[in-house]
Amino acid sequence: MFNSTQNKPTILKVAVVATFMVSLAFAPLAIAQEHEHSSDAASKEVTGEVVDLMCYVDHNAVGEKHGQSCGAKCIRSGGPVGIVSEGKAYLVVGEHKPINDQLADYCGKNVTVKGKLAERGGVAMIENAEIVKK
Repeated sequence: MFNSTQNKPTILKVAVVATFMVSLAFAPLAIAQEHEHSSDAASKEVTGEVVDLMCYVDHNAVGEKHGQSCGAKCIRSGGPVGIVSEGKAYLVVGEHKPINDQLADYCGKNVTVKGKLAERGGVAMIENAEIVKK
């Protein structure tokens, strides 16, 4: 029932455990660094119609008539804002926060935004977006 062999940790066991603990301690730093946004990241400008993505996806609501009534209201209320350009819709966000307040008045109108383009799972997003004044 009892093992009579010594249960003293060997140097190899201590080294493996120490390495594992150190890697666990630094894992959050590696993840945070990976998530950092590089200022050297390629920016892209996209020009298109500002839309309330909820109405756009649900019933293809576009145009200034919808944009200035329902669309702007939905965007101001926190609904996702996007830009439709050449038949492609982009979710538009600021730097880790919504950009709704700046884009609500443009709903249904064309505007140019500049930011980092990211795509995953069929969703396109322009992040760290800013409105380009022309």
